[in-house]
Amino acid sequence: MCDQENKNYSRRDFLTKTSLGLGAVALSSLMNPLGLNASTLGGLNGYPTIGKPHFPPKVKRVIYLFQSGAPSQLDLFDYKPLLTKLNGQELPESIRKGQRLTGMTAGQTSFPLAGSIFKFNQRGKNGAWVSELMPYTAEITDELCFIKSMQTDAINHDPAATFIQTGSQFPGRPSIGSWVSYGLGSDNENLPNFVVLVTKDKFGQPLYSRLWGNGFLPSEHQGIPFRPGKDPVLFLQNPPGVTPEIRKDQLDQLEQLQNLQYNEYGDPEIKARISQYEMAFKMQTSVPEIMNTEGEPEYIYDMYGPDSKKPGTYAANCLLARRLVEKDVKFIQLYHQGWDAHGGLPELMKRQCKETDQPTAALIKDLKQRGLLEDTLVIWGGEFGRTNYSQGALTPVDYGRDHHPKCFTIFMAGAGVKKGMVYGGTDEFGYNIIENPVHVHDFQATLMHLMGIDHERLIYKYQGRRFRLTDVSGNVVKDILS
Repeated sequence: MCDQENKNYSRRDFLTKTSLGLGAVALSSLMNPLGLNASTLGGLNGYPTIGKPHFPPKVKRVIYLFQSGAPSQLDLFDYKPLLTKLNGQELPESIRKGQRLTGMTAGQTSFPLAGSIFKFNQRGKNGAWVSELMPYTAEITDELCFIKSMQTDAINHDPAATFIQTGSQFPGRPSIGSWVSYGLGSDNENLPNFVVLVTKDKFGQPLYSRLWGNGFLPSEHQGIPFRPGKDPVLFLQNPPGVTPEIRKDQLDQLEQLQNLQYNEYGDPEIKARISQYEMAFKMQTSVPEIMNTEGEPEYIYDMYGPDSKKPGTYAANCLLARRLVEKDVKFIQLYHQGWDAHGGLPELMKRQCKETDQPTAALIKDLKQRGLLEDTLVIWGGEFGRTNYSQGALTPVDYGRDHHPKCFTIFMAGAGVKKGMVYGGTDEFGYNIIENPVHVHDFQATLMHLMGIDHERLIYKYQGRRFRLTDVSGNVVKDILS
């Protein structure tokens, strides 16, 4: 090594290189005789699983419709007539049981029960209750698998959203899509394995890029946001005067230099960088093509609703998600903000449901008519639920609901889950789970299982510890599997 390289040789470089000494090699071979590179560990006693599932998957692709801000399950799917009967009366302490409250309602001296002002009807073969706010979703309940007994550990938005998206309340862990990308690889050479779509011009709880970040996994597994407009992916297009041929030659030369650097230092991020450059070059053609929906027939726009012609809306993003599924993008994360209903809930819910109900149902019907629902899983839900009592003043026409982590509802449709199923249940006050609780880690373990991944075996070693999406808990919810 030349003197200049020695001058730039940091303590971290020294420790990194010496960790590959004979002692480390011997220890690694004892702990994992199948491979010494921590990034290829499939599990403590398993085989490396990078690029292939542990067992035959039922799901090839996922569309996760994340409703940021936490929709009120009590006004959408978890019908509780007792709340209407006892409207305005105090939440019994025997039901609350001293459970933790947020700082927004902890100072309230009264907790008046708030029955939903919206009508509910039973729909489908299994009689699932659906609010009048969701007429389009009500039409497809026989395709849906409701889980009414979801629960989380977090009581505030940021840690709760981080928890359900990454398996930890603390920032820095890889997102679900990144774990899937890392574990299974790509089925499309020209598009990212993990694409993120965010409804434009929506306000509510902040969405941080770490929700779709790669954490400590190699950086090519991070989610790539596609934005509406002429530049769907920032910094993707060539500057004026640079032709595709010039760009390709530049990338070839750059790859040669980076391979030399990789051979010298062995840093896997160098390989990740090469992979990202190659993907960016391919996306210069593939992204404009996938984003252009002008060729869709008029009946498709009618199915998704009038907003589907407006780029960046929830409806347009649902249509785009279907197009990405057709191109075998493995994980599509769609975020829609604005569900945080601490006050003015009735009007807020009407607005949110008008934006999302028709496109969500249309996406599921569209996938089914194309034969794509057979191996695609659609997930709809937020980070936690809402309280059965009113935050602030309760009136005949208005109320709010605080955060409630003890129970909330999500639904799924498509590959691997039972159709027309209602799983789990809450008490008649809609406050506590009384049947088949499903923790966030259980949900994550089930999602990984459907994609052919054993969540206990897909592990990545980082800073001396073996991490996984579900951390140290999580059980597959076998009762909902088809």
